[in-house]
Amino acid sequence: MTTVLSFARAAQLAGAIVSVVALSACTTAPVAPPVAAKPSLQSMLAQAGTASSGGQKEQAVKLWQQAAQAYPSDKSPWLSIAQARYEAGQYGEAIVNAQEVLVRDPNDTLANSIIAISGLRLSTRSLSDLSRQNNLSGSIRTESQDLAKLLRESLGEAVLVPPAPAPVQQAATPARGKAGAKKAAKAKQEESSADPFGALK
Repeated sequence: MTTVLSFARAAQLAGAIVSVVALSACTTAPVAPPVAAKPSLQSMLAQAGTASSGGQKEQAVKLWQQAAQAYPSDKSPWLSIAQARYEAGQYGEAIVNAQEVLVRDPNDTLANSIIAISGLRLSTRSLSDLSRQNNLSGSIRTESQDLAKLLRESLGEAVLVPPAPAPVQQAATPARGKAGAKKAAKAKQEESSADPFGALK
């Protein structure tokens, strides 16, 4: 009888120990911190828009980039970045970001326009530099002429860049000798630098 009672007490004691261990394990378990709700796309875009209109363009770009990471399938942040880079004259970056828009929406007119105009501005700048250095020759010249022809046809224009207004001619006797040749060469150089597409007409 005493043996049965001692077994019963031992079982109760073991049960109590298991309960205490279980309860202590529950109280010491780490509690996960509450997860912060992700801000909406509209609030992120509004915050970036406020920064942009306040003149903080780089801060706005950072906020748009955060919105693009939080909402990777949306084109809006990329379009805003492309527009900001275009307005800043950073045409290469504008093209890259506009291409991100086209990945999400191939028919976006503004993104296509940014790419086209930024590309033209980069090309004009490069052709102007080449023309100034007198290095526009060979296959580069041929390809540039073909591109200029394609652009003229696309735009329906006979000339890509309208000529600069002609300077007022002064009645003077024609210059003679080396001085006259230098003046003529200088006038021709100024004319070509004013129109980087002059050699491509």
